[in-house]
Amino acid sequence: MPGEKILVVDDEEDIRELVRYNLAREGYQVTTVGSGEEALKQAGAKLPNLIVLDLMLPGIDGFDVCRQLKSDPRTAHIPIVMLTVKGEESDIVVGLELGADDYITKPFSPKVLLARLKAVLRRREKEPIGESDVMTIGDLTIHPGRHEVLVQGKPVKLTSTEFRILHLMARKPGWVFTRFQIVDAARGENIAVTDRSVDFHITSLRRKLGPCSDYIETVWGVGYRFKE
Repeated sequence: MPGEKILVVDDEEDIRELVRYNLAREGYQVTTVGSGEEALKQAGAKLPNLIVLDLMLPGIDGFDVCRQLKSDPRTAHIPIVMLTVKGEESDIVVGLELGADDYITKPFSPKVLLARLKAVLRRREKEPIGESDVMTIGDLTIHPGRHEVLVQGKPVKLTSTEFRILHLMARKPGWVFTRFQIVDAARGENIAVTDRSVDFHITSLRRKLGPCSDYIETVWGVGYRFKE
């Protein structure tokens, strides 16, 4: 993964330099910008492998930047990690629903940030599963090779994390997965993430699945399972 291009978007110069320094030391090619407008311009021109995105930006804020990037076919595939002081539950839910692959609040540990960025990049590097592994369960179709989910024949846009959670559970209907097992599968091992983060992803996933939302069942006090 070292050598991959990472775009860091933050209006605070000291934060940009802190993140740039730690990523560059690991061998990444880092570009930094301080506004939403610059972020959109750089992302479209350089197509980075990952974007670290602040939310409180001058002009176009981080939510709008994420929304525009995910709606553009050229940049929709680029993973986004939000790095922000906005730590309210509503902000986290909005960020994940817009397509962010992870959400980290400030103040942050550079080591934890680096570990979580590596986890996102590792997920993107893994070989896709072949077409023969397409799963159809009722009105839900999961196509791992294309990273595609259809509900009643219509495509549903999921984040990388949401897709991995859904695929994990759908492969073993009836099995109960703890939050820790979901974290390991969706984000990689040894990543600092709370139980609440998993619940946010499940909530967002259910909302996007619409009429198929009840396929994901809560097992109180344990975790989640895919309906048999």
